[in-house]
Amino acid sequence: MQLTVAKIGRAHGLRGEVALDIRTDTPAERLVVGAVLQTDRAGIGPLTISTTRDHQGRWLVTFAEVPDRTAAEGLRGLALVVEEDASNEEDAWYPHELVGLRAEHVDGRVIGTVLALEHLPAHDALLIRETTGERSLVPFVRAIVPVVDVAGGRVVLDPPGGLLASDVANLVVSPETHGGPDGDQSDGSDG
Repeated sequence: MQLTVAKIGRAHGLRGEVALDIRTDTPAERLVVGAVLQTDRAGIGPLTISTTRDHQGRWLVTFAEVPDRTAAEGLRGLALVVEEDASNEEDAWYPHELVGLRAEHVDGRVIGTVLALEHLPAHDALLIRETTGERSLVPFVRAIVPVVDVAGGRVVLDPPGGLLASDVANLVVSPETHGGPDGDQSDGSDG
């Protein structure tokens, strides 16, 4: 099975450099000069990495097969893929391993089913279809998803009140984050 290492973003500069949206935990190992990567689009690739650099927290690369900005712009949205390898990491799961798992609450209730793993800017999130049919994005962090049991076909969630769509009535909004300068909430009146 092929796994996405990165998605190619917009062109940067005039010499064929592109920004990457990283999808691997080990970009420094996978995206090295000389690495040859397959793509998810027939007729394009493989691509050989010529240069890599960090620019304001973003990976920028050039490929030997891409001579200029025009060619680089044609790669936008292309996924760079590798064959799945056996991972020795204890806390590493591929998206295809998570999709379809039963989502359970720490108290044992079935919440729903994992539909996808979304790659968001801050962190990954599980897209859950709840038993009510509603969908919720759950941050894929240990504090909220303490158990991932692929062999057992489940993930266990410990969501704070209001995180799930079916639990919105229990949403807790703290005055420190949603109020005036002293935590006071104004009702719009002058009194």
